[in-house]
Amino acid sequence: MSKQAYFHLPGLFEFYELYKIFLPIFHEHKEYFYDWIDIASIYGAPSDCLWGGGRACYGDDNPNEVFKLLSKYNISARLTFSNSLLEEKHLSDKKCNRLCELLNDSEHLQNGVIIYSDLLLDYLKNKYPKLYYVSSTTKVITDFDELKKELSRDEFKYVVPDFRLNKAFDSLKSLSDTEKDKLEFLCNECCYIGCQDRKKCYESVSHKSLGDDYPEHICVSPKAGEGYKFSSAMKNPAFIGINDIKDTYLPLGFSNFKIEGRGLGSAIVLEMLLYYLVKPECRLIIRESIYLDSYLDLF
Repeated sequence: MSKQAYFHLPGLFEFYELYKIFLPIFHEHKEYFYDWIDIASIYGAPSDCLWGGGRACYGDDNPNEVFKLLSKYNISARLTFSNSLLEEKHLSDKKCNRLCELLNDSEHLQNGVIIYSDLLLDYLKNKYPKLYYVSSTTKVITDFDELKKELSRDEFKYVVPDFRLNKAFDSLKSLSDTEKDKLEFLCNECCYIGCQDRKKCYESVSHKSLGDDYPEHICVSPKAGEGYKFSSAMKNPAFIGINDIKDTYLPLGFSNFKIEGRGLGSAIVLEMLLYYLVKPECRLIIRESIYLDSYLDLF
């Protein structure tokens, strides 16, 4: 049985201002948080990263300051470099290489890259040997045998399957302890569970990162026009809630959980952090520490 849940949080660059406030609270007031959780990593990428993928997001804070903040609290930084369409000519990109160089130079903390392309993987392994690698959910691995193959690859420290395998308990129970340690569940996906275009959606973002003249993917799944709502994600059959983690996944030996949200606003991301990390009776205290006061008007 895993006794600790390790969370991988969104918005390394996108929500830097939020984490500047939130992480000191997490560090200094452990009594507000579940004692069986920890923050293992925060992932993201600045805007206009050629190697970027997954979501088209924007965050341009100084990388040195961003990485310094995470290092201070001993939290791993992960770059979201999951572009699926990279070619040899893209590997020399100065901005992306500089970010990897900064992470690789960390003295006491191992940082990582979330990745799709094997071409990029081979390049980074040779050039930045201190980094670890995460197999991206953008591969849309929905077949359990394919997941087993991915888990068997030594190059990856973690593997994030498609969210539709979250509740495949009969198969998940059959994994070895080593495989369970590598598996990282995407908890709060709002995407329609019957969606057939998920890979096309991610490919559209990859084209956009490369600056290609490529039509943006328009999702036609039910309620797609409503955008992301955490309340809707909670109704998704594949949703993994905090009680699911404590009562089901940890006893089965799984310990790594990814929260999505890079393309959202910081207000909803804060609500996700409160839900997954903070004791219910302490959530208002943290809201008051971050933005609530007695003079704040909503309208």
